Amino acid sequence: MTDLLVQWLTQQLEAGTHASPKHCQTVAERVAEEVNRTCEYSQRIQRSGDVLDSAYHLAQHRLQKILQYYRRGSEGGRLELHSTLSAIVYRYITPPNIQSSYGARLQLIEDFLQGFYLETLNALRREAQLPPTYSPRSLLELAEYLSFTERYGKRRIHLNRGRSQQLVILRAQTFAQQQPLELSVDLQQASDGKPNEGGSSWGDASLSQVRDRIVDRAQDPTDDLLRKRIIEELIRYLDENNQSACADYFVLRLKDLSTSEIEAILGLDPRQRDYLQQRFKYHLIRFALSHRWELVHQWLDADLDHNLGMTGAEWEGFLSRCNSLERKLLESKRRGDSDDEITQQLGLSPAQLQRRWFSLLKRAWEQRND
Repeated sequence: MTDLLVQWLTQQLEAGTHASPKHCQTVAERVAEEVNRTCEYSQRIQRSGDVLDSAYHLAQHRLQKILQYYRRGSEGGRLELHSTLSAIVYRYITPPNIQSSYGARLQLIEDFLQGFYLETLNALRREAQLPPTYSPRSLLELAEYLSFTERYGKRRIHLNRGRSQQLVILRAQTFAQQQPLELSVDLQQASDGKPNEGGSSWGDASLSQVRDRIVDRAQDPTDDLLRKRIIEELIRYLDENNQSACADYFVLRLKDLSTSEIEAILGLDPRQRDYLQQRFKYHLIRFALSHRWELVHQWLDADLDHNLGMTGAEWEGFLSRCNSLERKLLESKRRGDSDDEITQQLGLSPAQLQRRWFSLLKRAWEQRND
């Protein structure tokens, strides 16, 4: 089926664009692979009894979108996508309980969409198995990316109680909720007076990336398996550290309950709930940067194989600010050396190694979110 789709899509792209046959076939192969994957994972399509017809229907829809953006040109295509997504998220982009002017809201939309475009480029790289440095180089590749971005943003994400929502709206709501200053967290107080390794508290932008991905429902089937594993590991970690109240809070958050509903179920007043929430955030940081850092960073495409989520230039800058011991530590971790081997190599105690690594991961995360 894939070969037939590729052949048909290539012919249509050659007829509808001025791109070279090689570029047309490359884009056709990526579209066909995505269509194939969609058909495999869709129970509705599998039950229909006519998978080939469904595949051609999906391919036709994707082809029309690509050609539509191609005909608009580079500038026109970008403007059309930006207008489409801005209209979708406009009513969701204002922070809760804050009145903002039309101009201020447009600026927030601009800020949000810039981050969303980067997310969709990373999603295209991941789903099409492209290198982490890939960017559209031709008008046809740009049209493919713009079409993918629109489709990615409009994906319906199933929520609790039979509800669903478009992915870009969920992202916009999360972005808007991060805007008030009240979201800042004093992790020193939240940890029951225990000092936070690495010094100052972790920034909200860094924390929200882990928290939002865990609570987020917008995952493909492969990513969802990793998400479920992280949820199980985090709950186990909280239970083992006598934080059952935090585990209960986390489970209720996953059920998409409101703050008032969580307070009622746990029997807490707003101040007690806020304290519990901050304590949970503290342990979430410990989990993400110490206890199960490999799992979390793999999930976020920010493991050592991806230079902790940094571009080549950012990674070089990060290394230049590391001392010789820290660079050796990074090299040992990248090689997969065990902690026992690293402590012997660097002359550190296990506790010193843990603190050093925690600090490095925290700095890397802060640089990515700067």
